[in-house]
Amino acid sequence: MEIVYNPIAVLSSCILLLILVLAWKVFNQVWLTPKQLEKRLKEQGFRGNPYKLLYGDFKEISTLFKEALSKPINLTDDFVPRVIPHFYAAAKKYGKHTYLWQGTELTVVIMDPEHIREVTQKVYIFQRPHSHPLLKLLVQGLASYNGDKWTKHRKLINPAFHVEKLKHMLPSFYTSASEMMCKWEDIVSSNGSSELDVWPDLQTLTCDAISRTAFGSNYKEGSRIFELQREQAEHFIEAARSLYIPGWRFIPTKRNTRMKQIARDVQESIKDIINARLKAMKAAKACDDDLLGILLESNSKEIDHHGNKNFGMTVLEVIEECKLFYFAGQETTSVLLVWTMILLSRYPEWQMRAREEVLQLFGTDKPDFDGLNHLKLITMILHEVLRLYPPVPALFRRAAGETQLGNLSLPAGVLVSLPVMLLHHDPEIWGDDVEEFKPERFADGVSKATKGRVAFFPFSWGPRICIGQNFAMLEAKLALTMILQRFSFELSPSYTHAPRAAATLQPQFGAQLILQRF
Repeated sequence: MEIVYNPIAVLSSCILLLILVLAWKVFNQVWLTPKQLEKRLKEQGFRGNPYKLLYGDFKEISTLFKEALSKPINLTDDFVPRVIPHFYAAAKKYGKHTYLWQGTELTVVIMDPEHIREVTQKVYIFQRPHSHPLLKLLVQGLASYNGDKWTKHRKLINPAFHVEKLKHMLPSFYTSASEMMCKWEDIVSSNGSSELDVWPDLQTLTCDAISRTAFGSNYKEGSRIFELQREQAEHFIEAARSLYIPGWRFIPTKRNTRMKQIARDVQESIKDIINARLKAMKAAKACDDDLLGILLESNSKEIDHHGNKNFGMTVLEVIEECKLFYFAGQETTSVLLVWTMILLSRYPEWQMRAREEVLQLFGTDKPDFDGLNHLKLITMILHEVLRLYPPVPALFRRAAGETQLGNLSLPAGVLVSLPVMLLHHDPEIWGDDVEEFKPERFADGVSKATKGRVAFFPFSWGPRICIGQNFAMLEAKLALTMILQRFSFELSPSYTHAPRAAATLQPQFGAQLILQRF
């Protein structure tokens, strides 16, 4: 008997089968897998809101942020709920073993210091998650890499942040800070004191400093690049707080178009600077002792040593590292300085003690590298500021495979959150006075203050600890020293207390202080 195949019927069957397969995959992704993960975590003692199809906790999180940022708070209020309201609400409702649903993605909140130690140590298992697709238009570089690529870039960049190299950067920090001092002195000199929003000036200071230390004589071009990066960061924050629709970044909206234009402009500007440096290096000219020069020299030596370009970075990769210098270097130091000035305004006795230490060591002389490293009280103050106001309120990692974390069993691909701010404000770790500004906690160092636990990690921890930590601390010490040598300061009545998490933890309405010439 001859079988007659109907092409239309066969095609229809294939299309139907394809639709069923796709439907099953979608159903599995948006319902079965989330429910399985939820069940698995509950069996291990975790609690959280029940999973809601597609949205998860997204609507609740959006509402929490909207309410938190809608009004300022009192100086004495707990500001953690304003900065990370979603983590705060989850921990308050369900305890320290909790999770959140960001759409269909489960985020496990880890608050045990020993588990945090393990997560931050095992960098090949707990990796940096793939970020929002638009983030690559702002910055990539070392902070976004994993595995062997991260290892290679870390090795190549390390020389730029060696102690001896930092010593050579101190004059650049001093020049940038001196310009801000001159501006403030002009403002204050007319009547002996003046109200000033110091936040924009501190941003300009750290922008100028990173421009000088990254690009040396090209720092003015570097400043223009940073202004573009600052605008890019604002666009990204707006996008990140919206529900992401796959493929939406390809739609030529006003924001998408502007972000792509900025990315092109920044890339071309940095590329021109790099090409000029490479040309100078080929002409056997001495390499500039700035971050870019050190990075290019380190990269060249690695390539020459192995005789293979694959062991070094491409020009595009160097560009991304330069963009990261800007984003991380400027943001971290400026927020550290602004919260330090705000807290020293609130606690004048600590401002007075800090000034006494500075004047005892330096008088009115120019601060030097060795002296800055002997500032014990200033270091204690900066550590306490970083505890209360960590630049990045939460870190995220993703489990590369099925793994054990202490007594927990985590499935492959699960997102892990390390809520830095919650740990830094945990009374079980720091005591009932956890919300108070008490630099004496760090009188005997970080290890003694935390009793050896990973409970203080403003610059992350483990092998992935911020490579620019010493850079940021040195710049902050120098700037604060120069401010204390010249000015006393207090909070202005017009200051509005409103910490918010933007790219970093920033004062939403600025930092209005009254400066007096000291």
